[in-house]
Amino acid sequence: MTKLISVFIYGTLLPGHSNHHVVSSFVHTYSTGQISGRLVDCGAYPAAVRDALASQRNSIIRGQWITVDRAGLASMDALEEFYGIEEQNDYERVWVTDAQKDNVSGWVYVWGTSRGCLPIEEEYWPDFLARKIL
Repeated sequence: MTKLISVFIYGTLLPGHSNHHVVSSFVHTYSTGQISGRLVDCGAYPAAVRDALASQRNSIIRGQWITVDRAGLASMDALEEFYGIEEQNDYERVWVTDAQKDNVSGWVYVWGTSRGCLPIEEEYWPDFLARKIL
């Protein structure tokens, strides 16, 4: 039996968005969720930031929990340029628990700082993207 891995997605990996094809063939389940953190605008994609500012504001990010196998996680690691703990990564992969459901937890790709990117006020990146396109 294949071990399934839970991952929180919030940006271009969401269904209907530009990088969903990276994970779509690996996804076994989808469910809505939210985590503590804030989003920043990186142009064509968002980044989740889990820092003191997000904690002070009790900010949340809405997205989806997916379950994938190891190949699916490896595919996302490649996209997010995550090479391993204590490596030079673009995104870090950290373990989080859903902000509303204590029994739901998994990996998420985050930045430690905003890297100068502008904050996104919306909790859900597709809402921001729709407003940005208008």
